[in-house]
Amino acid sequence: MTNGVGMKIAVVAPSCTLSRDAAARVEAIVAARGDCELNIHPQCFESDGHFAGSDEVRLAALREVMVDGSVDAIWFARGGYGSNRIAEAAAGDLPDEAKGKLYLGYSDAGFLLAAFHRIGLDVAHGPMPQDVLREGGEAAVTRALDWIVRRDPASLERGLKGPAMAFNLTVLSSLLGTAIEPDFTGRELLVEEVSEHHYRIDRTMFHVTGSAAIRRAAGLRLGRASDLPENDPAWATDEEAIVRDWCGRSGLEYRGRADIGHDAGNRVVPFSFAGS
Repeated sequence: MTNGVGMKIAVVAPSCTLSRDAAARVEAIVAARGDCELNIHPQCFESDGHFAGSDEVRLAALREVMVDGSVDAIWFARGGYGSNRIAEAAAGDLPDEAKGKLYLGYSDAGFLLAAFHRIGLDVAHGPMPQDVLREGGEAAVTRALDWIVRRDPASLERGLKGPAMAFNLTVLSSLLGTAIEPDFTGRELLVEEVSEHHYRIDRTMFHVTGSAAIRRAAGLRLGRASDLPENDPAWATDEEAIVRDWCGRSGLEYRGRADIGHDAGNRVVPFSFAGS
């Protein structure tokens, strides 16, 4: 992969449509930096109900940039829902051109991170272009670009000490037992959640920590759980207590908090990181 001036970053939307406002703001940030080239695929602005184009359209755009030898990194436009519908096909029968790139995103893009890591591609959890619209979003986008372009260690989640993976908790639960499930053995798992009731977090942790594959992980850390609806009836504990409890029940080591989440403070977690 090329570093510095001349790096070409392709943006595709495997889930939901990228807003034109977000695209314009990110293009302005990139232009001011002058150390990379950003190519936002026209598919990012497609609309087919919930999705940024049909499954076929989204898959075709993703595969197009994956096999483009001039592209150094693929940046997923935003989360939402939908990348799971194309993840297995996207990871199949890859040419060499797809193997030398970085793939960056989080939230729903975790399905693609899992599928691509499973087959040996370079993937990382981190902010996406749509995040520029959040309060403080320019800093989030800059943090992602700093990692993409020059692997700036200041972009990283500061607690990383060895091999790690980061996922939205619901996404992680959904991919377990599927054809795109990666190998969690010896890795520290970082999880975050958004817009889920405490009872749903509890139920999801039951499923996650009950997985034999997850129990081979080195431990689990909890990022932020944001915008949680009020539980009715009220839940007796908070999300950290829920996670700690299920880790204890399953024998998985709980290792504390992590600086990731659905917000502008979300930090980068490369799945290939091996510590210093």
